[in-house]
Amino acid sequence: MLQVKEIDVYYGAIHALKKLSLEVEQGKIVTLIGANGAGKTTTLKTISGLLRPVSGTITYKGVDLTKVLPEKIVALGISQVPEGRRVFAPMTVMENLEMGAYLRKDKKEVQQDMELVFERFPRLKERRRQLAGTLSGGEQQMLAIGRALMARPELMLMDEPSMGLAPLLVREIFQIIKDINSRGTTILLVEQNAHMALSIAHKAYVVETGAIVLEGSPEQLMKSEEVKKAYLGG
Repeated sequence: MLQVKEIDVYYGAIHALKKLSLEVEQGKIVTLIGANGAGKTTTLKTISGLLRPVSGTITYKGVDLTKVLPEKIVALGISQVPEGRRVFAPMTVMENLEMGAYLRKDKKEVQQDMELVFERFPRLKERRRQLAGTLSGGEQQMLAIGRALMARPELMLMDEPSMGLAPLLVREIFQIIKDINSRGTTILLVEQNAHMALSIAHKAYVVETGAIVLEGSPEQLMKSEEVKKAYLGG
């Protein structure tokens, strides 16, 4: 579904991604784990079109995304749940969800999708007229996921969905990710909580200083001494 091939990305003079390659198969959860500053968020931003690779290619369902505008990438079926949630604080929950469907013209189906989001996140339904900035961290994360779902993505990019959440909420968010995937959405998940990410993924990559250093099934990575030491507290 998605093929990232040998991309190089720079922030000014900083070489942020070095010949990075990864693949995401349709219907799977693929996770990218690594330390802070390893290049995980940069990878997602480059797939989304917010950053441009200097070399290499990104192909989604046969379409080269390398020079496609971010909003066109959303229209092709890719949406992102950004790091730090990035909800529109002065807008209500409903207005945030409507923003997720900004490119869609099928008003009736947008309404149905909003009902589905409220079904999945009853707390958002209760707070639908509340300003997004007044929600708790967990509720904002649910809103960020709900907003991305409103674009009807086939591929969802999720950046650190468990960041800053209490352990109980972390489990809930990961259950939601599994549920979204079971209903047909492919997911590329960036996550510092390697244990949780590996517990739900079908395939995993380890990123260090802008390059992929390990890849394989979660089972293989969980057995790796390097991964245990660096990311699983073993």
